[in-house]
Amino acid sequence: MTSTMRALMGGAGPEWDVRDVDVPTPGPGQIRVRVRAAALNRADLYMLQGTYNPRAKTSDLFTAGLELAGEIDAIGADVRHRAVGDRVMGVTLGAFAPYALVDHRHVITVPESLSWTDAAALPVALATEHDALTQGRFALKQSVLVVGATSSIGLVAVQLAKALGASKVFATTTSDSKAEALKAVGADVVVNTTSENLAEAVAAANDGAGADLTLDHVGGQLFADTFLATRIGGTVVNVGRLAGAESTIDLNQLSFRRLNVIGTTFSVRTPDELADVCAALMADVVPAVQEGRIHAVVDSVFAFDDAKAAADRMRSGKAVGKIVLELPEF
Repeated sequence: MTSTMRALMGGAGPEWDVRDVDVPTPGPGQIRVRVRAAALNRADLYMLQGTYNPRAKTSDLFTAGLELAGEIDAIGADVRHRAVGDRVMGVTLGAFAPYALVDHRHVITVPESLSWTDAAALPVALATEHDALTQGRFALKQSVLVVGATSSIGLVAVQLAKALGASKVFATTTSDSKAEALKAVGADVVVNTTSENLAEAVAAANDGAGADLTLDHVGGQLFADTFLATRIGGTVVNVGRLAGAESTIDLNQLSFRRLNVIGTTFSVRTPDELADVCAALMADVVPAVQEGRIHAVVDSVFAFDDAKAAADRMRSGKAVGKIVLELPEF
């Protein structure tokens, strides 16, 4: 094995820069993964812009990428329940490189039936959406509204809610052309928020009531609209802020409907907190992935050397599902 590798570096300009860096050596509690595929996330673009600084980012110049799949090829001290050769998918800063270090608690076993591309497209969404459902105290046979459902994690949210026993899943889009993609992953009702009133559309398909639990990936002013689209005593969890971090809400709606409103993000989570989130996936979520009830929706696959085109695809807003980079062989 060579001592250096080509990696996509952030912090040197508005795009990732390919540089030769040392192959990392795992420390205590870490595993080194031979990365086969890595997926893009909005947070990757935000990091390039300097508007997103996760706890794991310790310097201005950093190896980019947050989501990967591959085999464990080296193990540090104090690593339990993992072995060289294990197929894993996980979350770590530094995924856009042939080798990446990962906290051994932050990976999930990849079923043999899953391709590297599909595996790389899943861990962020699985962790984010299961954690949001958990914080929202999702219960069997509740109805779930997924706002911003055609985002890569929103598509998994729809599947996850169905797999865990939601009675009905509502999914929003801003494009009629994307409605079929939502129905294909199990959405019972699709609402186009550019042409339909969200609350009225949900109530019309839900015996006059709002959803029990709303997962909002959009934020902005649409966040305020989720209040009337959620039942009295229901819960709204804000997961993402694609339309911006500011929203003008009606406190009367919040109070009269006795809503529970929760905000969540992973950028400030500690390693121990992230470990708990990953561990929680084992019982409910991994079996559903193994059985094919939850699967990756991949928009497009790019070669490592075409990373800028991959970023431009994400910036276009046209992608439906994950954009994945394939890592080169040595």
